[in-house]
Amino acid sequence: MASLLVAAGTAFWFGLLTSISPCPLATNIVAVSFIGREVGSPRRAVLSGLLYTVGRMVTYIGLAAVVVAGLLSIPAVANFLQDYMDKVLGPLLVLVGLLLLGSFGLPLPSVGSGDWTRRLAERGGMWGAIVLGFIFAMSLCPVSAGLFFGSLIPLALQHKSYILLPSLYGIGTGLPVIAFGFVIAFGAGSLGRVFNRVTAIARWLHRLTAVTFIVIGLHYILRYDFELY
Repeated sequence: MASLLVAAGTAFWFGLLTSISPCPLATNIVAVSFIGREVGSPRRAVLSGLLYTVGRMVTYIGLAAVVVAGLLSIPAVANFLQDYMDKVLGPLLVLVGLLLLGSFGLPLPSVGSGDWTRRLAERGGMWGAIVLGFIFAMSLCPVSAGLFFGSLIPLALQHKSYILLPSLYGIGTGLPVIAFGFVIAFGAGSLGRVFNRVTAIARWLHRLTAVTFIVIGLHYILRYDFELY
């Protein structure tokens, strides 16, 4: 039970880190501008942020369920993960840590955060926020791909969690948009200052998490790959 609680907090933290990474933060800005149309109605502005988060959360649940269930349903893969998960996890954590530090990038296609996505969402009115959540969740930037496939999926595999951990990850990715919805609803003039502070804090959070990942990854490598202790 304690390990599952730790995993739940970790999954939420991964989602929060994803949301304040440069590329996802840019898509969240588009989402906030969409929510900004509801500035005349505080309740609708906050609700739009919640619906956007629901769109992201459902998308991540679907992706994780397909990946985790698919891998665990293949006996050879399931046996491999059971026998070698600890050995694979160390190098994986180090790679994700280096990715968070910006040591290298991943050439990934992006679904896009252009005006066409906002126009598409606007056709659905306030419910279009769900469409934005789905589209932006499918837009894989290097950091978000690394955190989702390199961190969340192994965590979900380890705990055989198809729903809980991906849901918490999705909530983490949409939480800033909910917060910005409140800012828009009750103090739109301070939105720019909030963005600047989030960006400044995000750099340090990514560095701190990256160092933690690398240290833990090296520990796993020394213990399980080289069996030094």
